[in-house]
Amino acid sequence: MRRLDREVKEFKDIVSIMEKCDVCRIALNNDGYPYILPLNFGMKVEGERIELYFHGAMDGTKYDLMVRDNRASFEMDCEHRLVTEMEQGNCTMEYASVVGKGHMEILSDDEKYEALCILMKHYHQEEFPFNKAVMPRTKVFKLVVEQVTGKRRKKKGK
Repeated sequence: MRRLDREVKEFKDIVSIMEKCDVCRIALNNDGYPYILPLNFGMKVEGERIELYFHGAMDGTKYDLMVRDNRASFEMDCEHRLVTEMEQGNCTMEYASVVGKGHMEILSDDEKYEALCILMKHYHQEEFPFNKAVMPRTKVFKLVVEQVTGKRRKKKGK
């Protein structure tokens, strides 16, 4: 990381940023080009192990790519705020972001319910009783995070 003064070093602080985000972008290998997808997600943290959970339709390019190469990178960001300094004619953006990499796993039918509960918990503080009838028409997959870094830009004095 070039700007070490912006690095988020503590694991708990990285997780805190991730908890504030509502979209995770994953990048898969598509014949040497990144195939990037913005996805809703849920997160499970045990110790310093993070698993990100996603869902989608039963078929699609992302699954074909995962089968060929299950390595993935991801990015998420939040806390955006434009800061202008009219006197100097400057502006900058405040943000918090996380990037990382890991490997993708498509979950079995037996693993779907727990994973969907984790996903729903990310968006609802209380338990959300989702319609289980959609489960046979929903594919669920996860990214097992192997490496993660965080970065935060806050304007000094704010």
